[in-house]
Amino acid sequence: MIAPLHYQVVPADLRAHLWRVTLTLAAPAEAQQLSLPVWIPGSYLVREFSRHLQSLGARQNGKAIALHQVSKCQWQADCAAGSPLTLSYEVYAFDNSVRASWLDEGRGFFNGTSLCLRVHGQEQKAHALELLPPPGAATPWEVATGLTPHKVNKRGFGSYLAADYDELVDCPVEMGPTDRLWRGQFEAAGIPHRIVVAGAPPTFDGARLVEHTRAICEAEIGFWHGKGRGKGAAKSAGKSAGKAAPFKTYLFLLNAVDEGYGGLEHRNSTALIASRRDLPRQGETRTPEGYTTLLGLISHEYFHTWNVKQLRPAEFTRYDYTQENYTRLLWFFEGFTSYYDDLFLRRTGVVDDTAYLRLLAKSINQVLQAPGRMVQSVAQASYDAWIKYYRPDENTANATISYYSKGSLVALCLDLTLRAEGKTTLDAVMRALWARCKGGPMTEPDLTATLRDLGGRSFAREIAAWVHGTRELPLQELLQQHGVTVWRDPAPMQQRLGLRADESGGSVRIKTVLRGGPAEQAGLAAGDEWLGVEVGGQGWRLDRIDDLHLYLGTQRRFTALVARDRRLLRLAMAMPPASAAQAWRLSVGDSARVRAWLSGTD
Repeated sequence: MIAPLHYQVVPADLRAHLWRVTLTLAAPAEAQQLSLPVWIPGSYLVREFSRHLQSLGARQNGKAIALHQVSKCQWQADCAAGSPLTLSYEVYAFDNSVRASWLDEGRGFFNGTSLCLRVHGQEQKAHALELLPPPGAATPWEVATGLTPHKVNKRGFGSYLAADYDELVDCPVEMGPTDRLWRGQFEAAGIPHRIVVAGAPPTFDGARLVEHTRAICEAEIGFWHGKGRGKGAAKSAGKSAGKAAPFKTYLFLLNAVDEGYGGLEHRNSTALIASRRDLPRQGETRTPEGYTTLLGLISHEYFHTWNVKQLRPAEFTRYDYTQENYTRLLWFFEGFTSYYDDLFLRRTGVVDDTAYLRLLAKSINQVLQAPGRMVQSVAQASYDAWIKYYRPDENTANATISYYSKGSLVALCLDLTLRAEGKTTLDAVMRALWARCKGGPMTEPDLTATLRDLGGRSFAREIAAWVHGTRELPLQELLQQHGVTVWRDPAPMQQRLGLRADESGGSVRIKTVLRGGPAEQAGLAAGDEWLGVEVGGQGWRLDRIDDLHLYLGTQRRFTALVARDRRLLRLAMAMPPASAAQAWRLSVGDSARVRAWLSGTD
């Protein structure tokens, strides 16, 4: 054995979606305890990965030994100390997300948290992972992972090493038939980067994705470690910035699917999922909205390499894989990262000032159109992520606020306030915070102290109001100070009525009724099918809510015909004036001031 703990992982049955894992402990403890994590760091929900584990058995000295389950995810082996112990089991893998594991004839993927049992008391020892190809595969398979290779073949199969359990489970593994994996590579600040794409269509323009991703990576390395600040920042900083980065190589794993979006950060890699339609296409010169969104995701997850994987909540100094790990700081780690993700698209030239302001307006409207912003603070939203953010329902918009979207606006307000006062910027605060905490665990007092040191005054009042309170953020005033013109347009019809609906399939199905709006006042409820309207003595079928304009004319009052639990209801409604609900639109007013902010000028 090349390490005290050795995992052999085989894609054993592609059609049954079963991984087979063999774990060998060189020196187990007496009555050794083992468990499988219930969650994966970066995704704050108890996911109960052990529900997919089956056929668990153990052997020592050539004999089968008993295993006793002591909780939903933990077992105790009836073993003696010292003599090697071998456990074998299977894991069902059919979760095509970035959080768990997947296996079929076209692709294999897993995070260690869903496959690798944790050996209690030996988490700090070296771990080895041996990857084997599927037995009898018709075509050759290849492997990609951020783990350190020990002895692997040209296709990546073989043995990898991890310093401890945390590293083992923080390096996802991608594998699949060679002809289904696209590979690209580049250097950023002298650091080798790889991109592996599964499921890309024939029109995929990999060279363009590499070009844009390289620019983002160079700018973000330069942001944290170099003297440069914008397009090609890390180039000006040279390889010294690369030497300061918290990784020696980096890997992007992108799963292209029909419909999907998301990402999960890791220490030297990230797992991404996106729609094939959003990939860049050969011969295409413009940057479509979907591709811009994908690049924003890449920027977001890469920024997390510093802001959550290294600089992280003090509560995450050591992960507890058996239960929720609470923190009130997700507004900083996810929210501030959400501020910088699109900002780096502007700084690298992927989008211009006008396009960036459209992205920012979208974030602002998401927050302003959620009544929950007046109910829950963004600090409380961080703490409640385990029970609310990842479990949305029909009342979510009324009771909660996203620590992503509002957290990004808190970052915006701090940045614009600091710039207006002229002593520092949020860029400088982030770098000083990194230095203060030595790229490690931090607390909210670390942030407030850094703001005070660089900003020349206490920002306790702003943090109390913007983070721990529910008051509206001073967005308009701050944006106007930096050359942005704020327009108020009539909101879309759904927002004016105070509802959110699914209009696919030729019917209108109510998903959410927003607090205090006309829909709630009329008695509409989530799950209702809105069939039609009566106005002026005539009835009309309703296929789209925007069609109300066709039927109402100058009338403001009408009757909604609704089906609920197979009963037909007639609900009196009143159309509010266009000014009752507005959507923000941003434009460049003073180009010099806007450029000074967006270009990252300190």
